[in-house]
Amino acid sequence: MAVNVDIDLGYEFTVKAAVKDVFDVVSDVPTSVSFFPKVDQLVDLGGGVYRWEMEKVGTAQVNIQTVYASKYVSDRKKGTVVWTPVKGEGNALVGGSWKVAEAKKGTALELKIKGTVEVPLPGLMKMVVVPVVQGEFEKLVEKYIDNLIKKFGGEV
Repeated sequence: MAVNVDIDLGYEFTVKAAVKDVFDVVSDVPTSVSFFPKVDQLVDLGGGVYRWEMEKVGTAQVNIQTVYASKYVSDRKKGTVVWTPVKGEGNALVGGSWKVAEAKKGTALELKIKGTVEVPLPGLMKMVVVPVVQGEFEKLVEKYIDNLIKKFGGEV
C-alpha cells in the first residue's frame, strides 16, 4: 500500500543578474540542479529527459528515496523552461516551469512545480506523512531558490 502526496508550489522573485545569465543557468538542467539540495544523482536519459534521484531520508530501517524523470524544453525567446513528468521512472511524477523576464532592475523569475510523490507506507499513515513530505519538498525548493538568489547576486 502507498500514500500519494500532491505537491503544488509557486514562487516569484527578482534577482540582480541579467536575463541572459539567469536563463543560461535555469535552462541548463545539470547546472540548475547543482543548486538543488539533497540530489544524490542526476541521470541524463537523452532527448532532454533527466532522472532525479534524491538522497534517502529517514533511518536505516525505514527510509524513502524520491526518484522521478522529467522532460525539459526551453525557449529562450519566450523566456521559459518547461518540464513534464515521464511515466515509468521512479515513485513520483513532477512537472513545472520557469518564466524568466526583464524587470525594471534585474530579472524577474517565476517558478511553478506540480507533482505527486508515492510514499510506500500504509494508508493509515496518510495524515502524518502528507504534511511531512509536502513540508520537506517545500524546504528543498526554498533552499534551491536561496542558492540561486546567491548565485545571481541577491534579490532586487
